[in-house]
Amino acid sequence: MTDDTAIEPYGWDPGWEASFQAALGHPPGSEIDGPVPGRVVRHDGAGLVVATRGGPVRAMFGPSVDPAPVVGDWVIVDSIPNPRLTLPRRSLLRRRAAGGEGEQAMAANVDVVLIVCGLDRPVRLGRIQRTMTLANDAGAEYLVVLTKADTVGPQAAAVAEVTASEADPDLRVVTLSALGGWGITDLLAHIGPRTVALIGESGAGKSTLVNALVNAEVAATGEVRAGDAKGRHTTTARQLHLLAGGGVLVDTPGIREVGVFADPDAVAETFPDLEDLALGCRFNDCAHQSEPGCAISAGIADGTVDPDRVERWRSLEIEAEAAAIRADPVAARRQDRRTGRMYRDILRDKHR
Repeated sequence: MTDDTAIEPYGWDPGWEASFQAALGHPPGSEIDGPVPGRVVRHDGAGLVVATRGGPVRAMFGPSVDPAPVVGDWVIVDSIPNPRLTLPRRSLLRRRAAGGEGEQAMAANVDVVLIVCGLDRPVRLGRIQRTMTLANDAGAEYLVVLTKADTVGPQAAAVAEVTASEADPDLRVVTLSALGGWGITDLLAHIGPRTVALIGESGAGKSTLVNALVNAEVAATGEVRAGDAKGRHTTTARQLHLLAGGGVLVDTPGIREVGVFADPDAVAETFPDLEDLALGCRFNDCAHQSEPGCAISAGIADGTVDPDRVERWRSLEIEAEAAAIRADPVAARRQDRRTGRMYRDILRDKHR
């Protein structure tokens, strides 16, 4: 009988076993010799580290493995060892590649996203909502973790909690001190034995939080500049750690800019109140600017709608729509043709 003791802590379950056997063309319950399943626990410049039934192995993958494995993926590893293929994902956490227009896969099969914000700097509502959109796109649960509570007083922490809650009235916000050790037990209890990803900017206290959640010194911590509270990248590779209370944690390098590469529906999930209100607009294609009968504009005028929230919503909608066009070559060509016609019309009108 197959011994899964080594991979069960990484999230191996009967569903993944069935997926593994189906990928190899075997009926359920088959004993399989040769290829083995494993979870990608690290992805760096030297390749992958995969946790398998026989322990961790260093592996490389070629262009034939599609999709290319990322941290959190379950893969089938051959005897070389190299990944043969990536098992179908349950979810994919992705963003727009830094400085580009393409998609960057951050982690696979994530259940919960922890949006990490340090209390030694202002809480950035827009950043929280952007990260919420990434989580919604992946179908993952999310909550905000306010770290470094030992650096501020109770009143400042309470104000930060209220600010973070403005992103969504139902948003769960956890305030803790990873350095002081308080709040960690409650967070672990909420996470449960699931796959958790940390997302936050450099210097937000992610590495200290990782060490506290894992109950070991697995992540290097760095100094934060006193002048602007900016930190250095102490995490340089995505990697997966076993949590002290069960489950696994994906640590990601600090993100300076949260670029959205998401389905437009994910934006709608982040702003359900505005989406519902927009149903009352007179025109289905209302841009919520100066159109007559705009329910959003009416809400701004009577003070029931925050114009800054609307601006963040519209900005994310535009990014998501652009990402959808880039992901669909036919739609991209259609958009290029529309842009070309608009440009020609402008030139024609200019020379009349």
